[in-house]
Amino acid sequence: MNEDSGKLILRVALGVLILMHGIGKIVNGIDWLGPMLESSGLPAFFKYGVYVGELLAPALVIAGFYTRVGAWLIAVNMLFAIGLAHWEELFVITKSGGFAIEKQYMFLLSAIALALIGGGRYAVNQK
Repeated sequence: MNEDSGKLILRVALGVLILMHGIGKIVNGIDWLGPMLESSGLPAFFKYGVYVGELLAPALVIAGFYTRVGAWLIAVNMLFAIGLAHWEELFVITKSGGFAIEKQYMFLLSAIALALIGGGRYAVNQK
């Protein structure tokens, strides 16, 4: 039971935190992503992938419906975010001693952990 409760907490925490970023994208738009993608040699229409990674995937994770798939989608989304927007900060240490992009690292690594362990007993489907 404790393991399943831990998985539930991890699912909900990761899902809600990523979902908030997705809601921000709905409210404020994603047009700024197109030029960033194009400057990296990727097509601008890839910007719509952010909706998969920050709306659909966290909804799957929160519900525990295909948790592993949703978690891998979040992980891929975070790799794109780190690669496109935070590449130069990968190993930057702040004055307080933490990584400059520790939030992004935490999202990425939590998503990978959840993808590996699955959603647990309190998931809609236990995959």
